[in-house]
Amino acid sequence: DLAVDRAGGLLAVAEYTGGAVSTFALAADGALAAPTSRHAHAGRSSHPTRQEAPHAHGVTFAPDGRFLAVPDLGTDEVRIYLVDRAGRTVRPHPSATLPIAPGSGPRHAQFSPDGRHLYVLNELSSTITVAEFAAASGQTRTVATVPTLPASFHGPSTTAEIVVDPTGLRVYASNRGHDSIAVFSRDPGTGRLALGQTVATGGRTPRHFALAPGGEWLL
Repeated sequence: DLAVDRAGGLLAVAEYTGGAVSTFALAADGALAAPTSRHAHAGRSSHPTRQEAPHAHGVTFAPDGRFLAVPDLGTDEVRIYLVDRAGRTVRPHPSATLPIAPGSGPRHAQFSPDGRHLYVLNELSSTITVAEFAAASGQTRTVATVPTLPASFHGPSTTAEIVVDPTGLRVYASNRGHDSIAVFSRDPGTGRLALGQTVATGGRTPRHFALAPGGEWLL
């Protein structure tokens, strides 16, 4: 996974196999200018084959660009990094790591448009962890964890992608196995999610999806 900060000067890259996050400075024309930092993760979690080592899986900048969230599927945590926009680099936050339930496998994460909440998609448990996010300090706190699958489904399935609607009123997640898009309504005050429907994708194993600008179409 990779992400560019809103200013367009910094690229962050999650290295799944290497279990690390790297950053690169970007030139004015968008070309890679230079590598600026690389931080290797350490640890493991409870799944014997998927969590035998760190697996940084996603990178997401906070709306104000001051922090970077990095879900690590292998260690069941979301690591928060401090962004140095002047130096175009990042460094680990000393005290803001968000722990996720063992065996969950956090894959991707998205901030709400107002920056008050962080939504973490857990691949192995087919759940979303809802966390409060303090924009001033980068601190996180788990509020709730909700399933992406209907209670009537009992087959094998994993999640792949998560998107927050630009209005902040909807959150979408893809289920691989159930082969659906889960549609949640979001309470802007508490950040909590309620599953409204799961819509069949019409194909198998939906790995990725995206909203068109404005949020009126889902591809």
